[in-house]
Amino acid sequence: MTDEGMTVRRAALVVLLSLTGTTFAVPIAEFVVWPSLVDPTNIAQTVSNIRANEGGYLFASFAYLAGFIGDIVVAWALYYLMRPVSRSLAALTAGFRAVQAVIAIGAVLNLFTAFRLLRSESLAVLGLDHLHAQVLVLLSSFRYGWSLALVIFGIHLVLLGYLAYRSGYIPKLVGVALVIAGVGYIVHNLQPYLYPDAEIGFVFATFAGELVFVLWLATRGWRIPEPGQASTQLAPTE
Repeated sequence: MTDEGMTVRRAALVVLLSLTGTTFAVPIAEFVVWPSLVDPTNIAQTVSNIRANEGGYLFASFAYLAGFIGDIVVAWALYYLMRPVSRSLAALTAGFRAVQAVIAIGAVLNLFTAFRLLRSESLAVLGLDHLHAQVLVLLSSFRYGWSLALVIFGIHLVLLGYLAYRSGYIPKLVGVALVIAGVGYIVHNLQPYLYPDAEIGFVFATFAGELVFVLWLATRGWRIPEPGQASTQLAPTE
């Protein structure tokens, strides 16, 4: 689609449709399927769970992958949604989400490698301990890689919230909620590196700011005025 064809209203629709997939696919994998399979304290039990429920493991792996690929589409559409505020900042904001998606996709590939290892007869001759160690490294690599991606995602949300706040066509409250959510993602995912002993469970509440944005898109996004149709609209800046 050309620049002329991608209006703010259409961009909002693309963002909504893409976010609908990522908003449901990744949480189902993360909070429903993953805990039922993976025991962080017992790799032997984890391997046993995966082998007993290969379908669930593959579902979770593909759900993560689909969600992260969807983030690339979201990044593309968000540029057009926020371009009327500032082309350069909109591009930077979209860029952070695209980088986050690429890192997350790289991380999730470890899950598919682990699955192939568990089905490999050649590795079985090396012994269970060796196989379990390999799978543990791959599963841990996925979590560490995704955690890093979520720090970048948090930066993206802060920038997105700032653009939304300035836009004039998105409620300022939505912008504030996005900034709070972004800070929450950054604080939560930096914990293992900067303050591992801190109690920050309350940070999860800030993640609702992202849902506020999705709900606003679903109820009001299709009514966004195009540039020049509203007196409150800010002119694009470089």
